[in-house]
Amino acid sequence: MPPNANISRRSNGLASKATVSTQDLDNDPALQSVRTLKSLKGTEIAIDGVIYDIADFVHPGGEVVKFFGGNDVTVQYRMIHPYHTGKHLEKMKMVGKVVDYEAEYKFDTEFERDIKREVFKIVRRGREFGTPGYFFRAFCYIGFFFFMQYNFATSTTFFNYNNWYESGVVLAIAFGIAQAFIGLNVQHDANHGAASKRPWVNDLLGFGTDLIGSNKWNWMAQHWNHHAYTNHRDKDPDSFSSEPMFAFNDYPPGHPKKKWFHKYQGAYFIFLLGFYWLSTVFNPQVIDLRHRGSQYIGFQMENDYIVKRRKVAIALRIMYMFLNIYSPLANNGFTMATAGIIFLMGVSESITLSLLFSLSHNFENSDRDPSAEFRKTGEPICWFKSQVETSSTYGGAISGYLTGGLNFQVEHHLFPRMSSAWYPYIAPTVREVCKKHGVNYAYYPWIWQNLISTFSYMHKAGTGANWELKPLSGRA
Repeated sequence: MPPNANISRRSNGLASKATVSTQDLDNDPALQSVRTLKSLKGTEIAIDGVIYDIADFVHPGGEVVKFFGGNDVTVQYRMIHPYHTGKHLEKMKMVGKVVDYEAEYKFDTEFERDIKREVFKIVRRGREFGTPGYFFRAFCYIGFFFFMQYNFATSTTFFNYNNWYESGVVLAIAFGIAQAFIGLNVQHDANHGAASKRPWVNDLLGFGTDLIGSNKWNWMAQHWNHHAYTNHRDKDPDSFSSEPMFAFNDYPPGHPKKKWFHKYQGAYFIFLLGFYWLSTVFNPQVIDLRHRGSQYIGFQMENDYIVKRRKVAIALRIMYMFLNIYSPLANNGFTMATAGIIFLMGVSESITLSLLFSLSHNFENSDRDPSAEFRKTGEPICWFKSQVETSSTYGGAISGYLTGGLNFQVEHHLFPRMSSAWYPYIAPTVREVCKKHGVNYAYYPWIWQNLISTFSYMHKAGTGANWELKPLSGRA
């Protein structure tokens, strides 16, 4: 059992433990099986305390639903189905109920209803997928990627500086950025099921993750759990993935996860982000498709859907390493200089990707402990409100075209299955509704403002400055 599985199982999502009632069991034979979340089979999922068998379920979004087999997916289901009604769940086969299901978040709040009502006036149902403009940009980025991929893999001029554009340094930086553009603008929408209403299109474009050195299914395990539990100190894999080297979580002084060298992280964390490519490409988790961060929070990755895809994942990783490590070395010499060029490519991709992701939830006054109120009172918190107050938005449409809408993190976390092409259109409305309900919306007109806020936050999180007692002013 993963070390933190008990935390995940306990708070994944009891509408209350009272959901398992004697009356329910007597009235519906399908619900007479009362079990624990830990006992879920690879073809079963749990939503709101009810167990569903999805072995023969034909999901309109494709077979990817089976990726989640063996897990409680209450929050993931709710976040990806904004038009949820009870009739959606009736399409699946109910086989039992769980007794250890507890709701940390609540849905269908007044804020959620209001923001959906206003946003859906702009983006009508069925139109939330990629626009012609989105696909034009996506194919431009794809074309740029394959052009740079060919040049980087076949170049024999890494150390020929007669034509600067043929040098290894230029090729490495450009190819790194090209890969980052795929990660930001193509695979991200696709692996959210937001690029197209056709599942095969999302599935195909989703393999862009593997073309840039990562893995589609491990990425989904981490990223979907990140969306479900944003900034949750125990259940958001992104919040602790960098530990112990540096900490995104704002731990109090004396916390066992707080290290003495974190006081300097505001100065060095950006340099460590440059190693993201190296830690991803050579990560052995691609062999068994068990994302360790997700396993730590109790997310199971042992179902047949995942197991059957291990060979594909390994083959794609071998191909990536052949094209981008072996080929450049063979063409330009097995030297440290050539290896340095390859590493520069990785740094270029890493900084472009990871720095932009870091801005999104690590800034001054972000909610770094959205579940605190639940732990104090036992009352579930509004999931939609927590998504706003743990995220930031910067810039506008132009930034969105370059970052795949990741600059609109608030909008993206509220509507993760809406294409990024729509975020510039709904952002003003989202801000208005947040203001109406007193929900804190962090907006930075320029990216550099968000950057400064992120560096400041990382410094304070490292030194514990946010936990220091402020002296009284003596004023009334």
